[in-house]
Amino acid sequence: MKMNGKIIGTGKKCGARWLAAGLSAAVMLGFAGCGSGNKSLLSEPRAVENGMAMSEEKADYGYESADMEFASGGNADAALNESGSATASGQPDNSAYYDTRKLIKTVNLEVETQEFDGLLASIEAQVEQLGGYIENMNTYNGSRYSGRETTRSSNLTVRIPQKQLGGFVDAVSAAGNVISRNENVEDVTLSYVDMESRKKALETELERLQSFLERAESLEDIITLEERMSTVRYHLESMASQLRTYDNKVDFSTVNMNIREVRQLTPVEEETTWERLSGGFMNSVENVKDGFVEFFIWIAVHSPYLAVWAAVILIIVLVIKLIIRRSRKKQAATRAAAQNAAAPGGQQK
Repeated sequence: MKMNGKIIGTGKKCGARWLAAGLSAAVMLGFAGCGSGNKSLLSEPRAVENGMAMSEEKADYGYESADMEFASGGNADAALNESGSATASGQPDNSAYYDTRKLIKTVNLEVETQEFDGLLASIEAQVEQLGGYIENMNTYNGSRYSGRETTRSSNLTVRIPQKQLGGFVDAVSAAGNVISRNENVEDVTLSYVDMESRKKALETELERLQSFLERAESLEDIITLEERMSTVRYHLESMASQLRTYDNKVDFSTVNMNIREVRQLTPVEEETTWERLSGGFMNSVENVKDGFVEFFIWIAVHSPYLAVWAAVILIIVLVIKLIIRRSRKKQAATRAAAQNAAAPGGQQK
């Protein structure tokens, strides 16, 4: 039987021997780079899947390749420390160490503004200028019939290049009143390097499997090799996708902003006693004025409902008065008849 120009002989013992030995060597060499034990991928197909599950739990986002190779059982921190140079005191220079860290940065901002439209336009222009993009935007215009406080607000999720993050946050702080700021940094270096190391090991295994496939003579061996290569390719594609996600999250920091339009900005500095007294008094006066305004607005807005209810109440009152009047007339007639019957010389019917 011929396949791809090669004779397939299932009974050749020598071919089976070298193929079995070659497969074992390829698997052992390919899996050694992962630092995951001495079990081969063919004998333990769940090993790669378990490794993938661990990586998927860690991997949410990715970053660019660090161009660093780690030996079996190596430590990422130790490898990164080796990239630093020594200082005059003999201590390692950690500048290169921190430059190679893979950090996912997230900033949450609560912003007040008296110029809502202007601030949104300024943020959009700044994002475009810095090479970022708006991932999500939800704006509420606050349209309603009454209410003393404006209710326009906007929630934005902005992605900014990591190197431009500080400049963008400063620009937002200058354009609006930042009343709350929260920053979070997630170091994914170890997860990324571990996944990259596993990926390189699988690539090495795939190359060796390909070389064995080119020399395979047994149909059974060809089928086994192709099945294993398909599994390895699947895991390689999955790891590549997770690494690209890491790249995006590290290269572009996330800024979550909640912007609210207000009439008066919240003071960010501590007030003196006089400022608190004068400010509180003026706020009380303002609240009283707003209360009267809101009352008249409420009356005007709800006047149709008030008119209907007034008419209903008026009809009920008139009906009750009519019933009471008839009842009084009936009682008066009854009393008059009783008096006539009790009077002397009264006639009985």
